[in-house]
Amino acid sequence: MNTDGTELNGDWDLDPTHTRIGFSARHAMVTTVRGSFNDISGSFHADLDEMSNSTAQVTLKVASVDTRNQQRDDHLRSADFFEVERWPDITFTSTQIEEVGDNAYLVQGDLTIRDVTRQISIPLELIGVQKDAFGNLRAGFEGARRVNRRDFGLEWNQPLDAGGLLVSEKISLEFEISAVKRADEGQQQNG
Repeated sequence: MNTDGTELNGDWDLDPTHTRIGFSARHAMVTTVRGSFNDISGSFHADLDEMSNSTAQVTLKVASVDTRNQQRDDHLRSADFFEVERWPDITFTSTQIEEVGDNAYLVQGDLTIRDVTRQISIPLELIGVQKDAFGNLRAGFEGARRVNRRDFGLEWNQPLDAGGLLVSEKISLEFEISAVKRADEGQQQNG
């Protein structure tokens, strides 16, 4: 990887087949349920010389939610949670991206779930930048962020007989991002 970061400058598209945007939540106060969204699209523009020019946007198709349990996935798609027919997308649009350390970034922006938009900050670590087997420049990022699902109108829950709730209110968002750099227009690739 080029340690000065200049190869990160430019326009990038998320590779949905190698990107995981997921979540985890406590279930019945004793176990963790993990899930992800299988239909992801997004892009970002990186300008490490002038970070205020850097932007990012991501869209998750809610119907693609996958927790490896059809009944639970159907419940998440229902009006109790995401109400996919009314709000088919979860979106994130950056408002500011900061370089906060070596290979460390803080991406702030508007997260919209259902009809609720909240400002959140997502810490991301640049794992590396490499040419893949097809000659594409690929960048990898990882990060996590906890949110309160009730802040986004995801209110459904069920009390447990022994006390507590069936589904935790705090949800961990998990980001494993693979992005491919767009070829610069007019630039010839040497092979």
